[in-house]
Amino acid sequence: MIYKDYYKTLGVAKTASSAEIKKAFRSLAKKYHPDKAKGDKTLEEKFKDVNEANEVLSDPVKRKKYDQFGSDWKQYEQAGAKPGGFDWSKYANEQSNQSQQRTSHGSSSAFTDDGVNDLFEMLFGQQSGQRRGGRRNVPANGQDLETETILSLEEVHHGTTRMIQLNGQTIKVTIKPGVADKQTLRVSGKGGSGSNGGSNGDLYITIEIAPQSEFQQRGNDLYCDLPVELYTAILGGKAQIKTLKGKVTVNIPKGTPNGKELRMVGLGMPVYASKNEFGNLMVKVHIVLPENLNEEEAELFKKLQTLRK
Repeated sequence: MIYKDYYKTLGVAKTASSAEIKKAFRSLAKKYHPDKAKGDKTLEEKFKDVNEANEVLSDPVKRKKYDQFGSDWKQYEQAGAKPGGFDWSKYANEQSNQSQQRTSHGSSSAFTDDGVNDLFEMLFGQQSGQRRGGRRNVPANGQDLETETILSLEEVHHGTTRMIQLNGQTIKVTIKPGVADKQTLRVSGKGGSGSNGGSNGDLYITIEIAPQSEFQQRGNDLYCDLPVELYTAILGGKAQIKTLKGKVTVNIPKGTPNGKELRMVGLGMPVYASKNEFGNLMVKVHIVLPENLNEEEAELFKKLQTLRK
């Protein structure tokens, strides 16, 4: 297997803290996000590599094994350590006395099944198979896994799916509309594999909503600005605004002042796990003054000024 330098993938030092790893991952995940890739296979592969590196380095246990065994750590965990990535001589020396004792009792192998099981137990804290002497295998539950994913506001509004790459498998995750920023979703049984009849661990996905300029979100309500011409604000009229449900027409009352907020009921964000329940869209009127007035227009404003005195 080709060695993968996860630290190089995230652009951090081997001494990087958890916070530094998290910061690097978020930056690269935004850079290579599928929404930006738009079919670019190179960017898609980089996004997968970044997720894979974060999945290992953000977990203290996995990071420790990775630092010891390299990117083959999962293979060591599943099948015991393989030559080339682990110093077998150290363990062999520790086993020499036991091996000689076994040989004197009729065993022709200096490295018996018991020795292999002892090694697995030393490496991973659990038995790999049934040992001689009748000791039973102990069920061990799989490890819970954690990862992050970035969603656009549109994806949060409509709901979406994500293909999560973990441990060489692709997990399809359906995300309901209205999920909150920093909310953690649990996917049962999609974590590390259990052994000896133990249950699989769970997968925990932390949601991050990508910042954008059109709307500001506060709870389930959305806030935005609406440019309105001076004449419409004074005389009343209509204006169009883009929402996450498409364009809608806004009624501008006569004499609407600058900065007034208009409430658009039900045009905010969906309430998570609630059917047909939405927040509101709060539209702040931003009056646009006319520019480059000609002489006739300027005179009309002067007359209006005189009439208002």
